[in-house]
Amino acid sequence: MALAEHLRELRNRVVKSVLAILVFTIVAGIYHKQLEHFLLQPLPQCDKQNAGDYHGRCAQVSNIGLTAGFNWMLKVALTAGVVAAVPVWLYQVWAFVAPGLHRHEKKYTIIFMICGAPLFLAGVACAFLVMPTTVEVLISFTPNETTPILPPEDYFDIATRMVLVFGLAFEFPLLLVMLNLVGIVSGKRLLGWWRGMVMGITVFAAFATPSADPISMLMLAAPIWALYFTAVVIAIVFDKRKARRNPDAGLGDEEASHLDLSVQPVAGAESVHASAAPTASSAPVPAARHEQMDDIT
Repeated sequence: MALAEHLRELRNRVVKSVLAILVFTIVAGIYHKQLEHFLLQPLPQCDKQNAGDYHGRCAQVSNIGLTAGFNWMLKVALTAGVVAAVPVWLYQVWAFVAPGLHRHEKKYTIIFMICGAPLFLAGVACAFLVMPTTVEVLISFTPNETTPILPPEDYFDIATRMVLVFGLAFEFPLLLVMLNLVGIVSGKRLLGWWRGMVMGITVFAAFATPSADPISMLMLAAPIWALYFTAVVIAIVFDKRKARRNPDAGLGDEEASHLDLSVQPVAGAESVHASAAPTASSAPVPAARHEQMDDIT
């Protein structure tokens, strides 16, 4: 395809993705009340009877400004539309990139797309499980004589940040497996990094969670630890399969393969019976032919 045709196809893919997001956004806008109620569940609101479960702390959720409610509805609807349209725009990205990939590269990208969505959703679910504890810890810093007033947009920004961080963090082990499949890193090397990985994941979880409590940090770090060691096991299994198919698969670009230079015994000589000797012709060789034979010699 020419460059103009590629750009035309890219435009069509983008338009289809935007239309799908727009359709889901309109549907989410129709049911925005239900979505807002679901998103505000982790907040210990003062008008609820379960405020005592948060050690007497509660928050007054309030929209400040005339257009704040409308902006909040647009954010919720647009975010829900983008999330709901994930299968559509992921397929459009795949359909645009797939013609330029080899067969094994297509296989790896399909695996990444199939496994990536469940892992991201698992991270989103973990973020919603951590959200009530995070909110409780952050509200606990409020002085006793005051009541925190929480604009929904600020809370939504924190919730969106946690959802993205948790979702992308759950994709990290899948990235390690893909690097192993393409031969960039081996399973043994990944296993040798386990101390640094555990420490790095712990530090990342400490900075990624808005609250400073260890419960939220462990709820993010512990699943990633488990997924990391699962990725190491998968990478080691893949390396063993590669070694059975090709013994030289684990060699580097500048490493020589093993050559068998051992001396093998030679069998005894075999006698060959010669055939009858050819009879010489009695006719004289022509002079022209004789000269040609001398030239060949």
